Amino acid sequence: MSSISIIGTGNMARTIGARAIAGGNTVQVMGRDWSKAAGLAETLADGATTGTWGTAPAGDIVIVAPLYDGVVPAVVQYGDALAGKVIVDISNPFNATFDGLAHSEETSIAQEVAKVARAGAGVVKAFNTVFHQVLKKGRPDAFVAGDDVQAKAQVETFVESLGRRPLDVGGLTMAHWLEGAGAVTVGLANHGLGHLDFALGVTELPA
Repeated sequence: MSSISIIGTGNMARTIGARAIAGGNTVQVMGRDWSKAAGLAETLADGATTGTWGTAPAGDIVIVAPLYDGVVPAVVQYGDALAGKVIVDISNPFNATFDGLAHSEETSIAQEVAKVARAGAGVVKAFNTVFHQVLKKGRPDAFVAGDDVQAKAQVETFVESLGRRPLDVGGLTMAHWLEGAGAVTVGLANHGLGHLDFALGVTELPA
């Protein structure tokens, strides 16, 4: 299916990696702490490999999965190693009270990544509106935003391999609103629903 490199070793990295392997994709794990990355790759098993932080990722699709404030610095540090890759930002830049975004401008982490990414890299926003506990179960919709049509198509194919339905919400400027939807998801978990066992999605009504 797809070749995936995951930069990061947290819960989302673990969950995406596990579902990626279950979907027939190859997975490489890269982390600042090599031992953590190697431990995650060993846990994922089924051929998952460990890469060295900062070196060229093996995957055609690179999922950048640190906390939001580490995403742009990671892309800057990798530099030319990400040229020609599809870069997927999954982050949610929440404020300290988790009821808004950390940045005050109408931007997004994905848009900031696009500013520093090397030529030829395609930047896509995805996976930020679902909790990792729900992603483990598959089936919920995945909203995808990006300007590079080919990069977005690759990510959509990958999403389908995870057992999810990709839904294209438009260009990369829509990543700002996807981050807002991430905040709505947390608000529902804390208030309206009071639990994490749900996901935002789209229900198509009959004509």
